[in-house]
Amino acid sequence: MKIKPNEISALIKAQIKEYEHELQLDDVGTVMSVGDGIALIYGLDKAMLGELILFPHDVYGMVQNLEPDNVGAVLLGNDKLIKEGDTVKRTGRVLEVPVGDELIGRVVNAIGLPIDGLGEIKTTKTRPIERIAPGVMKREPVNQPLQTGIIAIDSMIPIGRGQRELIIGDRQTGKTAIAIDTIINQKEENVLCIYVAIGQKQSSVANIVERLKDAGALSYTTIVSATASELAPLQMVAPFAGAAMAEEWLEQGKDVLIVYDDLSKHAVAYRTLSLLLRRSPGREAYPGDIFYLHSRLLERACKLNKDNGGGSITALPIIETQAGDRSAYIPTNVISITDGQIFLQADLFNAGQRPAIDSGQSVSRVGGKAQIQAMRKVAGSLKIDLANYRELQSFAQFGSDLDASTRKTLEHGQILMEVLKQPQYKPYEVEQQVYYLFVAQNDYLVNLALNEIHEKLLEGYNNLKVSNAGLVKELKKTKTLSDKNIEALHKHCKDFYK
Repeated sequence: MKIKPNEISALIKAQIKEYEHELQLDDVGTVMSVGDGIALIYGLDKAMLGELILFPHDVYGMVQNLEPDNVGAVLLGNDKLIKEGDTVKRTGRVLEVPVGDELIGRVVNAIGLPIDGLGEIKTTKTRPIERIAPGVMKREPVNQPLQTGIIAIDSMIPIGRGQRELIIGDRQTGKTAIAIDTIINQKEENVLCIYVAIGQKQSSVANIVERLKDAGALSYTTIVSATASELAPLQMVAPFAGAAMAEEWLEQGKDVLIVYDDLSKHAVAYRTLSLLLRRSPGREAYPGDIFYLHSRLLERACKLNKDNGGGSITALPIIETQAGDRSAYIPTNVISITDGQIFLQADLFNAGQRPAIDSGQSVSRVGGKAQIQAMRKVAGSLKIDLANYRELQSFAQFGSDLDASTRKTLEHGQILMEVLKQPQYKPYEVEQQVYYLFVAQNDYLVNLALNEIHEKLLEGYNNLKVSNAGLVKELKKTKTLSDKNIEALHKHCKDFYK
């Protein structure tokens, strides 16, 4: 049988076509330039935004820029191993992190790999780090309290499960301390916790791990760490990885608390990437989509309705201000995304008021809905009392001759400020908070020196737990303060603080 020349040419053409098709399937590119954790690649025509791509030496990257003639990618590994001319392959997958109960009690990096020396994490489940937040119809209003154990917050700025409450203040004013105390307080509350450290010192993260371990809080906490020494892409990815881990538990109907410490450094990492990728800078040299970056992250915190499992993610983002400037670009962005702010004041901190919460500027937009009835009853006028005290305090330092009413307001304010002081890593039970505020608001502490107040209150609370254990038990169970219990508390206070 003879083969005709035209048949041979058709066969060769078909094989060439098939060969080209194989090349397209593989979809490879070539590194044009690399440095500072950024690679520009020629080729990868079908690459998707956010797709994982594979460099030589098993270094992964993530596609961030899609230009007409090149692809800009951020490297999630050592950029020293990559050089110009290297071949890059598509994976067809977006960046995913391991999720599940196996992560509880572990310290992982921004892509979910263990860094605590306790061996590999045996989980088979992964989730993409980016996901559209649940829609309005899947949510329900925030109405269940998330107790922080900090008397100043639980009484005046209550946080609910599913809320986003910003912690904002200058450097070294106790922002992280509030977040860590809140995590420690979830011990008996059936809440899983995730702490995301962005751009922190490694020693600071190690210290937090030890503190949580000492308090027995590491047994329900996962720590995601992208420290200052790591590449900007990993710092940018870390909070999204934390959110993906939290969503796995959210969909199982569990309550999760996630702390982003801090989003100022996250914004700086994103700005670094954007400027290296030659994106045009906007206000204060941040890229135009920096607001969208934080809003799509924080919108993932929510309270799902019963039909969708009823789980919740409560977010506590942290923002650092410069000399108390809350009107700067990133602080105003995050303030507008969140459901309230806890402002920490350097002046209060330096004056010995710890936690240094400015009750006049702080607000929770969920308010009394996320507060137990007993707390609402004793803390109703607390903000107004403190506002009156602060107003009169500024006038009182100029004049020595004060009338009885002004003196009484000032004395009452001083007592309240003393009661609101609290040592670090010592969260209070909610019944203890209610007791302290009841005693202070009903003027049972007026005859005590300020430095005696805390010792006497603790003695009084321990006395109540022995002499009227039923009242404390009922308060713990019902979270309400009945008229009968109010009467019993007055009787106890008259006997104990006479």
